[in-house]
Amino acid sequence: MYVFDVGETILRDDRYWAAWADWLDIPRHTLSALVGAVVAQGRDNADAIRLLRPGVDLDAEYAEREAAGRGERVEEEDLYPDVRSAFAALRAAGHHVLIAGNQTARVAELLGALDLPVDGIATSGQWGVAKPDPAFFARLIQFAGAAPDQIVYVGDHPSNDVIPAKAAGLRTAHVRRGPWGHLWADGQEAAAANWRVDSLTELADTAG
Repeated sequence: MYVFDVGETILRDDRYWAAWADWLDIPRHTLSALVGAVVAQGRDNADAIRLLRPGVDLDAEYAEREAAGRGERVEEEDLYPDVRSAFAALRAAGHHVLIAGNQTARVAELLGALDLPVDGIATSGQWGVAKPDPAFFARLIQFAGAAPDQIVYVGDHPSNDVIPAKAAGLRTAHVRRGPWGHLWADGQEAAAANWRVDSLTELADTAG
């Protein structure tokens, strides 16, 4: 069984950050550069917004965006191009495929509307607990309905994905893409993964 993270594993974060920059009237490049800076420092990526808007209430801003019709969107173009084919290949090989990541409940709905070849979708917003909290992975194991060592958790972020998933007894795959995936690809945390790949196609090819 394979369970996939969302941001920068199956979805590009371009639209996410561009939408925040436009909403807050911040140049997109400025926000993008600051996201990179806080990532390199090992900080929460939302700190990029907090640096530009000290004291900002992100939950309130999110609600205002939704009310204004400028809330979250997930469309086909946001998927990495290998997602559908890799998911289909894994299922054709007899593996169950799930999605579970640190996203809002709304993102779960939006992903569901894409009709991906998966067996289930869940997010931290639905569960009320987020990675890297061990409770997230306990909930994931329940969601998967399988023994931990029968689950491969696939993600780009070594600290949020690889290390806590391994601590929960899951096998892990680190995908080298997105800011976190590239920045820490050669670090000890990424090296702890059972598989280290450059694409989901490569992962599917190893699954058999």
